[in-house]
Order: sequence, then structure tokens, then C-alpha cells
Amino acid sequence: MSEPDFIPADNGRHMPREPQNARNLTIVVYILQALSFFVGGITALVGVIINYVKLDEVRGTWLEPHFRWQIRTFWIGLLWMIIGFATTMLIVGWFILAGTAIWVIYRIVKGALALNDGLAPR
Repeated sequence: MSEPDFIPADNGRHMPREPQNARNLTIVVYILQALSFFVGGITALVGVIINYVKLDEVRGTWLEPHFRWQIRTFWIGLLWMIIGFATTMLIVGWFILAGTAIWVIYRIVKGALALNDGLAPR
């Protein structure tokens, strides 16, 4: 007996079931984002490329908000890191870099916890 193609969402609407392994891929991207702190950001770039390549496959599922969350985390984090690096000669740049790092860590943890609970990040 196969599982239905739709699962009930929290709001009573039915959403398409995510493709096989899409949840695991979402976990991998959160891990890649976290690893970027130790390898200079290259793994975050790999993660966002995965998000863009697989976004159509998760469109309309409960995993789509996670992909969008991860994409936003990457681009907003990159923007503020550039601003932080550009202003490090001024003391404020170091505060921008620290604040951005904390914000990115917060987004990774919050998204991963929501994924673990089967919810969309907010």
C-alpha cells in the first residue's frame, strides 16, 4: 500500500508530499551553512546552489519555506559580511561582522529546529 500524494498541513489544507530525500537534502544544506564558519564560506555557496537547483522539486511542499529561508540567510548574510569587511578599518565593521555571524547562526539553528519539528521556519 503506497502513501498518499498529499499530507495535511497544520492549517487544514493539503500540501503535496515532498520528494524522496528532499528532507535529507534540507538537513545537508543547514549543515553546509554551519560548516561555512570553519571553511571560509565555500560550503554556504554550495548549499545555496543546491537550494536553487532543487527549489522546483520542493515547490508547494512544507520544505519550500526552508529552502527560501536558507537562500535568504545566505544572501542577507553575504551582504552584511561584505559591509562588515568593508568597514573593518572603522571599528563598526567588527561589530557588523559579529552581529552578522550571530544572526546567521540563529537562522541556521532556528531553521534546523523547525525542520526537526516538521514545521516551516518563522
